[in-house]
Amino acid sequence: MSRVAARTRADPLMVLIPSPLLGPYSWSLVGQELRAHGWEALVSVDLRDPVGRQPCWQRTVGGVEASLRDVPDERSIALVAHSGAGPLLGAVASAVRQPIAAHLFVDAGLPGADASRLDAIEAENPEFAAELRAALAAGQRFPTWTEVDLRELVPDPHRRRALLDELRPRGADYWTEELPTVSGWPNAPCGYLQFSPPYRTAAERARRAGWPTRHLPAGHFHQLVDPCAVADALVDLLAEQGIPSPRSGAAAPHKGGTT
Repeated sequence: MSRVAARTRADPLMVLIPSPLLGPYSWSLVGQELRAHGWEALVSVDLRDPVGRQPCWQRTVGGVEASLRDVPDERSIALVAHSGAGPLLGAVASAVRQPIAAHLFVDAGLPGADASRLDAIEAENPEFAAELRAALAAGQRFPTWTEVDLRELVPDPHRRRALLDELRPRGADYWTEELPTVSGWPNAPCGYLQFSPPYRTAAERARRAGWPTRHLPAGHFHQLVDPCAVADALVDLLAEQGIPSPRSGAAAPHKGGTT
């Protein structure tokens, strides 16, 4: 990752955090769209833990920390989480050095809403949760999506293949581990972008909390279907929180964007 220049800016560095089940490609196209419009953006990656000594959630948090290692302490950041990364934003915010300008959730769970990922599924779909619990108890891993499974959600075959190439099926340790809770969160404005029906409950919690929300009726991986619309929605959520686009303010775009 190239070093992000230290300077005073009104717009934050966008830190795009993939679901722990996916890889950086899932956010790469939105990152390109944001950079094309003058934003700085990077995509974080989970830390590797070959012997499995760390809880799964700590690998995601540690990955964000590592991704920000060369970013100056004073550079403000906006944390943008997709799917299963959402419940970890409180832990991420307490771990990083940089000031948080905003938390944005994209078809994602919320911190402190559920004890485990399996609990979250059970609240939305008890029948599927029971099936998943039985499969995990038998030593199986999930998800094991195929090209056929994702054909409608990601119609472009090249994007679909790239997404599947980074797919990380997880065992019971991931689905049943206790998720972290952080006192004093949120420590910055929050916003919610919903795509799919399973995240209706989380989006409604966001509305009740008074957060700005947007709904793009689509599949769970819409950031790979229409990255321009997703990038625009993120920028709209920031604008509603008083954070201007870099091209609408005085700051000039940084030319050495990160990936």
